[in-house]
Amino acid sequence: MPHAARYRTIEIDGLSIFYREAGPPGARTLLLLHGLPSSSRMFEPLLQRLSNRYRLVAPDYPGFGHSDWPDPRHFSYTFDRYAELMSSFTQKLGLGRYSLYMQDYGGPVGFRMALSHPERIEALIVQNAVAHDEGLGDNWKARRAFWADPANNTAALRENLLSLATTRARHVGTDPDVERYDPDLWTDEFAFLNQPGQADIQTGLFYDYRHNVESYPLWQAWLRARQPRLLVLWGKYDPSFRIVEPEAYKRDVPDAEIHMLDAGHFALDTAADDIAGHVAKFLGP
Repeated sequence: MPHAARYRTIEIDGLSIFYREAGPPGARTLLLLHGLPSSSRMFEPLLQRLSNRYRLVAPDYPGFGHSDWPDPRHFSYTFDRYAELMSSFTQKLGLGRYSLYMQDYGGPVGFRMALSHPERIEALIVQNAVAHDEGLGDNWKARRAFWADPANNTAALRENLLSLATTRARHVGTDPDVERYDPDLWTDEFAFLNQPGQADIQTGLFYDYRHNVESYPLWQAWLRARQPRLLVLWGKYDPSFRIVEPEAYKRDVPDAEIHMLDAGHFALDTAADDIAGHVAKFLGP
């Protein structure tokens, strides 16, 4: 039977970091890193399905979910800072070694953690997170324009990234069977994005995303040199990340295991059973 989830907070560098945890304390650990505009909540389906086998730990980054939302004037919303905080988080919880499950923003955070402390990483699980420029879809044109000239493109970026239409599209994507998706998925996230201060937090963080694209060659070189155990799970209806990305990972790590899913960007919406099965088979007992 699955272990009941616990909902906890811990102080890291003066910030209250919220996290969900389930599973036996002595079991192999799976660290779950969420994307935009979600939170650790997106991993509830895995906590329900895998906590009988593994210790699952899913934190919220600062500015997301139930963690602190510090003022951007006094906190650096960057992926470097997130990776530092998440590394400190794992150490304070006593997570000596763990497998990383990286979705969307979880990719840039997780790759930084892996490159900084490869000795802590047992395996990588990538679910709709990009490490190759070719994996970025057409809707990244407006986002690249924002990076090049933020002063004149902030309004367009917020419409492209934070609007209700975009928030819905991140879930449904190009899936022809839209009736599979609970509308609460995107209306809850859109309500989060409309909280005071969120537009500035998310816009500032996304401006830093340009450094992730610049870091792709470094991550690819690390993958080729290290050849980590790698599982790639890909929701094929993703509107943001192209379907060619899994094969790009395969070029870097020829032994990578790849599964295309009948799902979108947030594949756990509709493919939780399949994902749990692939993860359990990949990680083993």
